Amino acid sequence: MFAESLLQQAEEVLAACRRAGLRVATAESCTGGLVSACLTAIAGSSDVVERGFVTYSNEAKMELLGVPEQLLAAHGAVSAEMAAALAEGAMARSRADLTLSVTGIAGPGGGTPTKPVGLVFLATARRGQPTRVERTVFPGDRGAVREASVRRALALLLARAGSP
Repeated sequence: MFAESLLQQAEEVLAACRRAGLRVATAESCTGGLVSACLTAIAGSSDVVERGFVTYSNEAKMELLGVPEQLLAAHGAVSAEMAAALAEGAMARSRADLTLSVTGIAGPGGGTPTKPVGLVFLATARRGQPTRVERTVFPGDRGAVREASVRRALALLLARAGSP
């Protein structure tokens, strides 16, 4: 289901989290749960992966993760502010020590001049530390954008597991 290189990345994330004693939760929109699916494709991942939220709709973002309606109105579902709110909401609604969120426009439609197809915001939150947000524009079709998002998400989790 996943490329071998993605599974290797997932194994590295799980090992780093085990070393640091961290539990992980994800809050995913454009990836539809692919980050948590990649992590849980590895046998024994249940000691690290605490839960995953797939919040594809705006209603789900508000209901499951407590994203304020005003934030959606002011910044939209694809924004740095939304990515931070999703990561922080996952932290507040789980027992995780480290959370990751991803929101973006995978395409083929939905892009605008200011928010093009391929635009993705990823955020990591670690308990007791500031939330970090990254903006990226990935090239390619829907599948390529989603795969690149998972790859980047795993890299961010690995980096954040190693340093607060």
